[in-house]
Amino acid sequence: MSFEGLLHSLPNAKNFSARRISSYDVSGGNGDAWPIQPGETKVLAEIDGPGVISHIWFTISSPDKHHLRKLILRIYWDGESNPSVDSPVGDFFGLGHSRSYSYQCAFFNTSSHGNGQVGSGCAMNCWLPMPFRKHARLEIVNEQAEPVRSFYFYIDHQLHKAIDDDALYLHAKWRRDNPCEGWKGKGSVWASPEWHKREAGPEGKNLSDKNNYLILDAEGRGHYVGVNMSIDHLYKGWYGEGDDMFFVDGESWPPSLHGTGTEDYFAHAWGMQANAHLYNGQSWAELEDFNHWGKVCVYRYHVMDPVPFTKKLRVSIEHGHANDRSDDYSSCVYWYQTEPHKEFAPMPPVEARLPNI
Repeated sequence: MSFEGLLHSLPNAKNFSARRISSYDVSGGNGDAWPIQPGETKVLAEIDGPGVISHIWFTISSPDKHHLRKLILRIYWDGESNPSVDSPVGDFFGLGHSRSYSYQCAFFNTSSHGNGQVGSGCAMNCWLPMPFRKHARLEIVNEQAEPVRSFYFYIDHQLHKAIDDDALYLHAKWRRDNPCEGWKGKGSVWASPEWHKREAGPEGKNLSDKNNYLILDAEGRGHYVGVNMSIDHLYKGWYGEGDDMFFVDGESWPPSLHGTGTEDYFAHAWGMQANAHLYNGQSWAELEDFNHWGKVCVYRYHVMDPVPFTKKLRVSIEHGHANDRSDDYSSCVYWYQTEPHKEFAPMPPVEARLPNI
C-alpha cells in the first residue's frame, strides 16, 4: 500500500477490504446514535489490523453547550497504554473555542447551521490516513455533568494484508496557555496606532524559543504535518507578528526553519483574511476587524511540505513580536511518528479547557 499519488492511483485495483463501524441501530429502527453517560469512557471501535482508518464522521446532540471541549477523543495504536491522539473532540476537527461553524481543508471539513455559535449541531469529518499494524481503539470520554443524548459516528477503515514498513502512526495532541506570558503585560506594541515607532530594545529581541508558545515536543522518527490554533485576544491589538521556529533533532539556535510572523506561517499576509484553503486559512473569526479583537481559529497543514525528524522535533511560535502579548492560545497539532512516543502531558481539567466568556 502507498499513500503517494492518491488521485493518480484512484483507478488502480485496490488490495484491501473496506469496512465501517458506526452507531447505526442494529434493530433496524432509526435510533442511530449512542448515549454517553457523565464520566463514561465509551469505546467506539476496536479494530484488528493490519489496517488503515480512512475517514471519521461525528455529529453530537448534547444539552451541554460546551460539549466540543468537554468530550475527549482518544485513539490508541497496537495496544499502547498512552494514547497517540488526545484532544477535545471539537479541536481535533479544527473547531476552536467550543464553536460550531462550516469550513473545509485538505484534512477536515465541518458543516453547521451555526456561524460560530456555542453548542450548535455540527457534522465533523476527518480524512487523515491512520495506519496501524495490530490494533486500533477509539474512545470518547464524557467529562460533562450531563449525558450526551446522541453520539452519531462512522469510522470507515481498510483491512490490509500488510502495512508498509515505513508507514508511521498518526499522533495529535491539544494544549493551551491561558494566558501566554508576554513581556509587555496588557496589550502590546501592536495595539498602538504608532506601532511602526516601536522600540526594539533588549526585550524586543528573541534569540531562542524559551518563552514561545509550544506547539510540539516530540521524540522518535517522524514528520510534522500541521496545526490548528485557537487564539483569544485578551487585550486589544493585532495578535500576530510571532515567528514560528522548528528545531530538528535537537539542534541549537538558529533553528532549521525560522519564520517571519504569525500570519506568514499560516500562509497569509497583512493580517489574516476570512478564507479556508486546502492547506491554510482562517476557519472562523468572531469579528471582522483586521483581527484586532475577539476569538479566531486558524490552521496550517503541511501536506506538500512536511517537516521530517529522525530523533526529535520541537515546534514553537512567538505570541506577538518577541513574545510581547499575553493572549489565550490553544492548539491541536498533528504528526506521524514511530512508536513508542513521548508520553503526553495530562489533559487539563474541564474548567481549564473552557473558552473565555
